[in-house]
Amino acid sequence: MPTAIQTDLAFILFLPAFCIVGALYCFYPRAPRGAPRRIADLAVLALAAVASIAAMRWGFRAATGVGGALWRQVLATLLAFGFFFATVGVAALVRARWFRRLRARL
Repeated sequence: MPTAIQTDLAFILFLPAFCIVGALYCFYPRAPRGAPRRIADLAVLALAAVASIAAMRWGFRAATGVGGALWRQVLATLLAFGFFFATVGVAALVRARWFRRLRARL
């Protein structure tokens, strides 16, 4: 299998899971909605995807030593998941704080 496909395999295989988590992040909570929130949500998802791909590629290159090719895929997948969920998780906390400030102002 070509190296370019191997390095992106973890992201490709788990893209459906990332889409489900991304959709849940965008759809909940249901209010407030508006253009600024949609733009911010899409920016967070783009940042999470870029961070996930970068971490996955780094993990694939960094996995040396015992374990062979399988260990490279496992490490790449773990890092891809970790960075995606960490980015979305931090963004969810920041967004919750942002919503509290909006409610306090009203």
